[in-house]
Amino acid sequence: MKFLFTILFSFVFIATSFSQTEKQTPHNFQKEIKLTLTANYLLYLPKDYTENEEEFPLVLFLHGAGERGNDLEKVKIHGLPRLVNEGKKFPFIIVSPQCPDLMLWNTDVLSSLLDEIEANYRVDKNRIYLTGLSMGGHGTWSLALTQPNRFAAIAPVCGWADTSKANAIAHLPIWVFHGAKDAVVPVKASEDMVSALKNYGSDVRLTIYPEANHDSWTETYNNEELYKWFLEHSLNE
Repeated sequence: MKFLFTILFSFVFIATSFSQTEKQTPHNFQKEIKLTLTANYLLYLPKDYTENEEEFPLVLFLHGAGERGNDLEKVKIHGLPRLVNEGKKFPFIIVSPQCPDLMLWNTDVLSSLLDEIEANYRVDKNRIYLTGLSMGGHGTWSLALTQPNRFAAIAPVCGWADTSKANAIAHLPIWVFHGAKDAVVPVKASEDMVSALKNYGSDVRLTIYPEANHDSWTETYNNEELYKWFLEHSLNE
């Protein structure tokens, strides 16, 4: 569904107490357009956030279709929110929004949510990373294509993309993940986008798990190399 924006926007933002570091806290974000879309999200602040005044890298995580709705507990089922919920500590801010029922990720809303986070938290704007699984993998591709100069690196997991627009993000560090036996989103979806990117000179990385079906995200997000790879990249390199 495509929405037309009015000239004025309205934001509602509920800030978390900085004492809530190393926990995921629920938040609400609203943006007025022809109708008001509400984006609930989880926010994770690393322990060091309260101990100094430095800026921190940020990861935007986009969940899959099964976690849509208005219950943020569902967002904790997979990926980064799950790992945080299990006690894993990360060196970056993590924003994990929830997509409403029956909708795909809206790039305008996601972009505005990032604007709001940047305005209210100490975010290193040169080190903003984007990742998501399945529908969130598609959202990762779509948001990067919409804002190709905003992210320092992206990691789509078992997603699909518009290959005709690959040139727009060929300069980006990209690491793609997919299961070879995926019966929900065929691995060809990732392979085609990777091929299109390479046609434009991209050094995109592709990891295919030979025995994985649709769940290629568990192994991906359990891989410490992904987070090291993120932090190796910055817009001001």
